This record gives sequence, structure tokens and C-alpha cells, in this order.
Amino acid sequence: MRVLFIGGTGVISSACAQAALDAGMELSLLTRGKSFRPPPPGAHILFGDIRDEIGAAEALDGQQFDVVVDFIAYTPDQIEADLHLFRGRTGQYIFISTIAVYQTPPPRLPLNEDTPLGNPYWQYAIDKIACEQRLQRAIEEERFPATIVRPAHTYDCTFLPVRGGYTLLDRMKRGKPVIVHGDGTSLWTLTHHTDFARGFTALLGNPAALGEAVQITSDEILTWNQIYTTLGQAVGVEPKMVHVPSDVIAAFEPSWGASLLGDKCHSKFFDNTKIRQFLPGFKAQVPYAEGARQVAAWYAADPARQQVDPHYDQITERILAGFAKIFT
Repeated sequence: MRVLFIGGTGVISSACAQAALDAGMELSLLTRGKSFRPPPPGAHILFGDIRDEIGAAEALDGQQFDVVVDFIAYTPDQIEADLHLFRGRTGQYIFISTIAVYQTPPPRLPLNEDTPLGNPYWQYAIDKIACEQRLQRAIEEERFPATIVRPAHTYDCTFLPVRGGYTLLDRMKRGKPVIVHGDGTSLWTLTHHTDFARGFTALLGNPAALGEAVQITSDEILTWNQIYTTLGQAVGVEPKMVHVPSDVIAAFEPSWGASLLGDKCHSKFFDNTKIRQFLPGFKAQVPYAEGARQVAAWYAADPARQQVDPHYDQITERILAGFAKIFT
């Protein structure tokens, strides 16, 4: 099976690329070659920028693929360009969407693929919804062979599920306070990228997946307090957590607030019945306690990765100081 990944070296796509190769697929990556993650051995590399439609067409050189997956489409105009480029050139086009497209606040839990779409709080989600809607029209009007896949906060060893990266871990290790939105008791789901990749590979070239939307998530449900505590344990400390309402964080720092009010401040967990129709018995195997240890080990392995971001520190201190004034 000839498969093209647009991307292939990101958090999600790197694991999917390795899984596709392990399954014996002939994998090509259309990439700009700028990621710090190297492409997996065995993948055929096509250097090009998918956003340069003429250049992308030249890099693809008229090739046909059984499956095309776009991991880096975020806006409906990018979907439009993909439709123009891949009509008649693939048996399946897969768009990587997000669970953030679901109605916010959630109308019911657990969330599944029948949950209505609608998230007016976060531009990222608004754009992904528009992408899905454009693809749905293509499916209905021209029988374009599309599949929509919705990940839920997927991570790898390089990626913390909270803002700050290494700076957050550094604050924990130095005993400095870290901000947890709300009271830390809302429920959340984190999915290791290798677990996502196992489910995802079952959709590649699967005719039953055409025209479908499928979410792929872990079944582990955590509070944000547990997530921060688990991160602290991974670096050997008990984090000093300060709980700040999400709307207060948004008022002090709008760039932080959008993903909180439009996503993370609401409890979200998922019904994975549908992906199990494509991969019977599917279940995530990496608990977040193990994932957090992988993250801590990745940072510890190279001092060059242990860079403290003063801007993040400044924003954190400004929010903490402002929040303290409100209640004094």
C-alpha cells in the first residue's frame, strides 16, 4: 500500500510513520525537513511545502497514492488546496482534526463521534470545524474518499500537556509555584502518540473508514491535579500548585485563555467504541505516569534541552501576583 504523509515528523505523525512502516506500507513523507525529529528509516522523503501548491505538485511529480494523510491542515483554504491537489490521485484522504471541535461546554459525557460540533471559544477549533464541514461537503457532493480522525491531546516524550515545557519542570524542581487552572478537579484524557498510532494504522486503506469520522484516545481519565502531580513525581518533587480560575488566567493572558476556555477547563473523556470497530480490542497501553517519566528522561538526557523561558516565567509571576491582589 502506497501511503503519503504530509508531515510525518511531528508529535503525532512521527509515531504514525513508524507504525505504517512496521505494518509493511510503502511510506513517503512530504516535508520541509525542518523538524528536530528525524524521519524514520525506510521512508521515502519528498522535500516540499504543501502550502506552496505549485512546488508541492512538482515534488509529488504526478504520483498516485492509496492513502494521503494531511497532519498539518488547519484552515479550510488548506483543505481546498488539498482537494485540488489530490482529487483522482488517492483512494483515501485522511484529515487530522481534533476533539476540540465538539460542542463546548460538552453536552454529555463520554464524548463520541455523534457529539454535535461547535466551539466558539477557540479559533483553532473554529477553523478545524470549518475544515471538517468542507470535507463533508466534498464527501457528499463529489464522493471524495475522505476520513476524518480526531485525536485527543496526544503527546510524546518531548511534549508536556501543559504550557511551559522545561520551564514548568524547572519551576517545580526549584519549589516555585505553578498555575493549575480552575480547582484542578476537571477531568481530562492524555494519549501517548504510539497508542494513537496503533489505532490510526487500522484506518489506513480501510474502505469501511471512508466518509467516517473516528476519534482515537486513551481510556485513562485524570484530573488536572493528578496530571501536575504526576509530572512532579517524574522529576522527584511534590509540585506547589496554585489554583487560578480559567477566566482570570484569560483576563491576564489572553493567549493562554483561549485553549482553557475553549477546551481544557471542561471535563472531557471519550467513548472509543468506534475505533474498536476497525481495531477490535484497541486499548491505550501507555499510562500517563509512564509518559511523564519519558518526558522527564528526555529533558534530563541533554542539557541543551533544559532551557528556561524567562517570558513564560514572567507571565506566570504576573498572573500569580494579580490573582493574589484580587483576594487580598
